[in-house]
Amino acid sequence: MLSTAKRVGNRIIGNPEQTVTTISTETYLKGIQVVKDPRHEAVKYLTSLFPIFGWITRYNLGWLTGDLIAGLTVGMVLVPQGMSYAILASLPAQYGLYSSFVGVLIYCFFATSKDVSIGPVAVMSQTVAQIIIAVDAKYPHKWAGPLIATTLAFVCGFIVLGIGLLRIGWIVEFIPVPVISGFMTGSAINIVAGQVPALMGITGFSTRAATYEVIINTLKGLPRAKLDAAWGLTGLFSLYAIRIICNQLSKRYPRRARLFFFISITRNAFVVIVLTLASWLYCRHRKTASGNYPIAILKTVPSGFQNVGAPVIDGELVKALGPHIPVATIILLLEHIAIARSFGRVNGYKINPNQELIAIGVTNTLGTIFHAYPATGSFSRSALKSSSGVRTPLAGIFTAIVVLVALYGLTPAFYWIPNAGLSAVIIHAVADLVASPSQAFSYWRVSPLEFLIWLAAVLVTVFSSIENGIYTSISASVALLLVRIARPRGYFLGKVTLTRNLTESREIFVPLRKDGVTNQYVKVDPPTPGVIVYRFEESYLYPNCAIINSVIVDHVRENMRRGIDFSTIKMADRPWNDPGPTRGNSLSAEAANNEKPALHAIVLDFSGVSQIDTTSVQALVDTRNEVQKWADRPVEFHFATILSPWIRRALVAAGFGIGTPAVELSNEIAPVVSHRGGRRDKLLDDASSVGVEDIEAHSESVPPTSGTVPIVPVETPFFHFDLISAVRAAEAGVEKPRERAKTPSLQI
Repeated sequence: MLSTAKRVGNRIIGNPEQTVTTISTETYLKGIQVVKDPRHEAVKYLTSLFPIFGWITRYNLGWLTGDLIAGLTVGMVLVPQGMSYAILASLPAQYGLYSSFVGVLIYCFFATSKDVSIGPVAVMSQTVAQIIIAVDAKYPHKWAGPLIATTLAFVCGFIVLGIGLLRIGWIVEFIPVPVISGFMTGSAINIVAGQVPALMGITGFSTRAATYEVIINTLKGLPRAKLDAAWGLTGLFSLYAIRIICNQLSKRYPRRARLFFFISITRNAFVVIVLTLASWLYCRHRKTASGNYPIAILKTVPSGFQNVGAPVIDGELVKALGPHIPVATIILLLEHIAIARSFGRVNGYKINPNQELIAIGVTNTLGTIFHAYPATGSFSRSALKSSSGVRTPLAGIFTAIVVLVALYGLTPAFYWIPNAGLSAVIIHAVADLVASPSQAFSYWRVSPLEFLIWLAAVLVTVFSSIENGIYTSISASVALLLVRIARPRGYFLGKVTLTRNLTESREIFVPLRKDGVTNQYVKVDPPTPGVIVYRFEESYLYPNCAIINSVIVDHVRENMRRGIDFSTIKMADRPWNDPGPTRGNSLSAEAANNEKPALHAIVLDFSGVSQIDTTSVQALVDTRNEVQKWADRPVEFHFATILSPWIRRALVAAGFGIGTPAVELSNEIAPVVSHRGGRRDKLLDDASSVGVEDIEAHSESVPPTSGTVPIVPVETPFFHFDLISAVRAAEAGVEKPRERAKTPSLQI
């Protein structure tokens, strides 16, 4: 009774009673690892959130020395940069110190990179400034700039934290390197252009406008330059001079290279101190009645943390920030992951992208308690940290101590820091983010299309905004990816015989068309007449199956003999969509057609196919039907190098690979609308019947040695381990066409 019910059920769903052995869902589910001890796995997961536990027990004095030097070094750079970037973000200078402290302190507990330094960065600061302006323009004076920035940090940090906890950090892989480089280059140009007016003391226009407008207005305003230029230009010149001189001295005196390196990295602090001292000496007795000074200075910076506590999150403000959250989140995670991977590659370790996203998320979420604004990885400070000999992420604690000392002990001295000097620090740091000509040319050499995306990112950022530049470049990259999937490369192959020492030789298959890879003077022999060999270079999926179907069918119609003699068919009996040659040239067309070989077999190289789906299998069935209709005879389909058991399962379901006569196979494997009353049941039953003689005729030959087994199951004789055996099997059938004509041709 049970077997009868099972047989009826199989017939209803179209499952043949005799099937070829393929992978089953049951096998797949059994292969999934089941958690045997949930408590242990939960503890393991929670422990993995804090990588510091993996190395802190091995901490030693040698590591401490390297971390102390690197931490103090980065701290001396971070303090002036943090205040400068806060000014860039349209925030009071102390908010840069808040973000700096929280970033370096919290990151060390969650980090998988020893080199990355978290804190305020130029691109994020510029984006925060643009968001503050946009929100304030829509809701005038409703929220203060610091509250907008802190809320943005909380929301973006929460989103990034969620991405990391859910382990979906792989989404950042959809953003390629040229996109990152493009918007970083464009953003750097944008920032530099916006800081030059402050460097020169030029006012009277918005430095947040499009870059080209800022450049034009700056050139027009040069005659209005103020005394600030003396501090700004001097500071900028000094920063570059110290770096260049120290680099040259390091090359000239290699033994003292370490000394010159540390002199060079202190240039930010040194220049700011000197400019501050000069500002104090010049301005202290020149205060006007309105409380201003001859040059723009930082003025009062509150000491310590102000109003530390739970963040105030206004729902209406979050709603107002909605359109700007995506771009801020992208910058937050993208810049950090790119930097972490870069230094991991250079220094020989591997980061965990999901854990890094957790670190960024926690840093920005908890940072709102200290009223910090969005912070992420800094390329310049990370490079400095790496060069200083950092050993572990614990160096961030020493950097936090430096920031804490500056926040509680040095704020009175910050009063006299000239704004032009901070602009010089920003320009000096950001200019290194601009891609060099050699880097841009490398994009062109590797992929001209990606170079165009890089160029689009730069131009849109310069002539519009950072936000538009990011969206444009990401959209272009996704579009290029889809085009590459939907329009894959594929080649019809021919044979080349390689000879070694005039005694050993072997056959390889290369494109018949000159592809620029093989030597142009090598002669490529086509396969045996009647055999076509085609190689896929992309997964065979629904976006590209139609184009591949057209390529193969068009090649068959152009190079293979048409099986039907249209000269014997009346015009009224010919199909409307394929009328054949006209009466006037039917004889010449028939003569030309008879010179072409009769199609016997098509060999498909699946070595580049890792995925296949229902639509593509149906397209392959359509291809089989179309070429057999053209040839007016059964055509064998051989498959080489199938990579996945699921691909094998899908092909078998469509009747490929087995020894079934092709003329009795179903025309559809996945009909959109079921055709009632047809021959589906019979066709499926026929498709599952495998003849023993057929198998023996087409399976790979196996020596009759005890203990040997075929590498490919004998029940699928048209699936081959490699391309050579597939082509040989296909060509073997061409040698005896008359014998094969007496019996039904094998599928295919």
